[in-house]
Amino acid sequence: MGVHLGGPADSGRRILLATNNPGKVREFRRLLEPFGFVAVTPAELGVAIDVEENGASYAENAVIKARAFAAAGGMMALADDSGIEVDALAGGPGMYSARYGGPGLDDRGRVQWLLSELAGVPQERRTARYRAVVAVAFREAGREPVTFEGVQEGKIGCEPRGERGFGYDPVFVLEDGRTQAEVSDEEKDRISHRAQAVKAAAAHLLERGG
Repeated sequence: MGVHLGGPADSGRRILLATNNPGKVREFRRLLEPFGFVAVTPAELGVAIDVEENGASYAENAVIKARAFAAAGGMMALADDSGIEVDALAGGPGMYSARYGGPGLDDRGRVQWLLSELAGVPQERRTARYRAVVAVAFREAGREPVTFEGVQEGKIGCEPRGERGFGYDPVFVLEDGRTQAEVSDEEKDRISHRAQAVKAAAAHLLERGG
């Protein structure tokens, strides 16, 4: 655990992702690469830790994860906590989006569960938003983590559409009527909640010298 990749000259531009989720890893790498950051996964470092996300907010959970992975990997770490907030469900599932519907469900199962919960709800009441908070924690003792938030507005459709993305993307309908799973990666990286937060974090790190 804590294997070092690269020498001192490049270590400042390497950042450990606090996830092995394939969809998130691909997205983080696409978003960080233009800023010159090399994203490393826990699996690549040989880091395997189980972090209890017991925070009371997206930001608290993201900071908990980022701190744990920065300590385990001995390098700067980036974590996110995100969710989908549906107005007809009083803002739910929110922070519990990844566990919505109970254990054992995959992305497709959670999407179907959400659609069943919204059965009969008219389109005008299916407003929703994606929210993401990205936290960056540092290996230097005493340096506090920083957090950045991104929000993307939309609606929940009545059926899944599209093959791209992950999570609730197949039912998250954009202003032009397409779902998040129907847009290209390039388009998604311009508008998504996670893109907003990651870009803000990367710009901050470059400004402050990583």
